[in-house]
Amino acid sequence: MQSVLKQLQEKREAAKLGGGLKRIEAHRKKGKLTARERLEVLLDPGSFEEWDMFVEHRCQDFGMDKTKIPGDGVITGYGKIEGRLVFVFSQDFTVFGGSLSETNALKIGKIMDKAMQVGAPIIGLNDSGGARIQEGVDSLAGYADVFQRNVLASGVVPQISVIMGPCAGGAVYSPAMTDFIFMVKDSSYMFVTGPDVVKTVTHETVTHEELGGALPHTTKSGVADLAFENDVETLLELRRFFEFLPLSNREAPPLKTTPDSPDRKTVSLDTLIPQSSSKGYDMKDLIHKVVDEGNFFELQPEFAANIIIGFGRMNGETVGFVANQPLVLAGCLDIDSSRKAARFVRFCDCFHIPLVTFVDVPGFLPGTVQEHGGIIKHGAKLLFAYAEATVPKVTIITRKAYGGAYDVMSSKHLRGDVNFAWPSAEIAVMGPKGAVEIIFRNQLDNRREVETYTEEYRQKFANPVVAASRGYIDDVIMPHETRTSICKSLQMLKNKKLENPWKKHDNIPL
Repeated sequence: MQSVLKQLQEKREAAKLGGGLKRIEAHRKKGKLTARERLEVLLDPGSFEEWDMFVEHRCQDFGMDKTKIPGDGVITGYGKIEGRLVFVFSQDFTVFGGSLSETNALKIGKIMDKAMQVGAPIIGLNDSGGARIQEGVDSLAGYADVFQRNVLASGVVPQISVIMGPCAGGAVYSPAMTDFIFMVKDSSYMFVTGPDVVKTVTHETVTHEELGGALPHTTKSGVADLAFENDVETLLELRRFFEFLPLSNREAPPLKTTPDSPDRKTVSLDTLIPQSSSKGYDMKDLIHKVVDEGNFFELQPEFAANIIIGFGRMNGETVGFVANQPLVLAGCLDIDSSRKAARFVRFCDCFHIPLVTFVDVPGFLPGTVQEHGGIIKHGAKLLFAYAEATVPKVTIITRKAYGGAYDVMSSKHLRGDVNFAWPSAEIAVMGPKGAVEIIFRNQLDNRREVETYTEEYRQKFANPVVAASRGYIDDVIMPHETRTSICKSLQMLKNKKLENPWKKHDNIPL
């Protein structure tokens, strides 16, 4: 028996070494943690249970039969984060460059299946060169099997991808179908085809970083939600982020006790809005001042910054926040901001996370770039997302709510449950000056008439009274009462039940 136990221990040690000490050291010299070290940082100490440690590839071609490493380049299993169950896989770049094989995919598929069955999130730590070339179609089939599970798990359990190395080809499509993507600056890359292929096909000379690094994906493409300085910071921030999420669509988001009273008043909000309606202010100040203990986890802060999305808590309950940002493009909605917010709204609706929307929007961004880029369809995505959402929806109009953008931003007309306005709210088809120029375009003889009509329009619509008199605004609240009003509304809506008509699925404008 002792010899058998010794052999088992030797096999375990061999599996833990991955591609061997030489490759591990080369990996660490790049400032990266090993696949196992990453799991140690991510998961609660002693909570990880590994599956399929001894699985090996089955390829016999190109000399692969002579090189078999236990685990085959991916570590799979389950563990806990702050005591809550999570299934994980961590690709090992020291083993065949983290490439995906047939058996590698089977290991990942096994934990994905179990995660859906028991109702627990899936986190993938991706560090892969793509499909294993030596296996040909078997590795491609493996990727397709993972993709299929990504689709089936969507809306059932949260899926999070962390890009921790170079990921190319098939290795980026699975993360693209997950709910959130985190990257590591200067060491992680995502691209469908690498710089060499790009140069051959398009004759462009581009570096790995320029093509698919954290910077372009968090500022230009919007593919990644956040990027951090190194492996450790990324994994620790992921632990913090995980605390906001429910385990599955069968559970409510976690409650966290807080010393922050729901009745707290914030007097400084009474002076947040500038006297001039053309002057900007930072909407993040409002969010930080109303959430529990100022703890707001923003997503995609550098992409489409004219809209803000992220998670916070109100009286201990996870809430998804969407807010126009007057400091960027005056808070206008455009193609990127509509896509960004729509996906976030749909995630929150999938997982029973209430939505709080702060509105200061002068309209949709005009211009040929937007129109030719499809702003009509992209803007409709956000409208569609809010309209189909059945979770509690609380909306606060702080200043401008003009035109179709007023409708889109979780208005009462899209089944907003509770809609508030500050006294500074302006709800109209458009701004006073533009409205007067259209309404009286054949009657304006002098500047004084323009000013008179503009002031008349302003008096009528540069306040929330008309909308409130129609019942489109439930109450006009003082800014310092905002936190209290939101907390009371969410408490009232706790047992809200609303179902959309039966359908196989909707057909959102893509």
